[in-house]
Amino acid sequence: MERFWRNKKLAEMTPREWESLCDGCGRCCLKKLQDEATDRVAYTDVACKLLDRDRCRCRRYARRHELVPDCVALDPADVRAFDWLPTTCAYRKVAAGQDLDWWHPLVSGDPDSVHRAGISVRGRTLAERDVSSDELASRIIRWIKTAPLR
Repeated sequence: MERFWRNKKLAEMTPREWESLCDGCGRCCLKKLQDEATDRVAYTDVACKLLDRDRCRCRRYARRHELVPDCVALDPADVRAFDWLPTTCAYRKVAAGQDLDWWHPLVSGDPDSVHRAGISVRGRTLAERDVSSDELASRIIRWIKTAPLR
């Protein structure tokens, strides 16, 4: 299997390669809170209304930005904007010149390895409709790290 992510920058990838970097963890689809004073991002265990919480995939991927206006579109040219992504995220790791983890489907050859490794949000989230916006601050989780990559 060609390990294109080792030889290409994000901006050099084909659309298919770019999309294949997504490991299907669903972490980026959790509701986040940002501290305006520090710009620090905190993840909650509340999933976006479009996230299929079992498959950890967007139900309306092609229309996600239209249906969820605050859904962030990643731009391979702006890697500085990846700081809010979890340290396990392939986009963030490749942008930092790091290799993918053993559980990433491109490495393991198995789309379920991300779930078996405990990286995905499967079984760990609440539906957005079940949590009011006033409750989000009480739903902050610590199992997703966004600290600088080493």
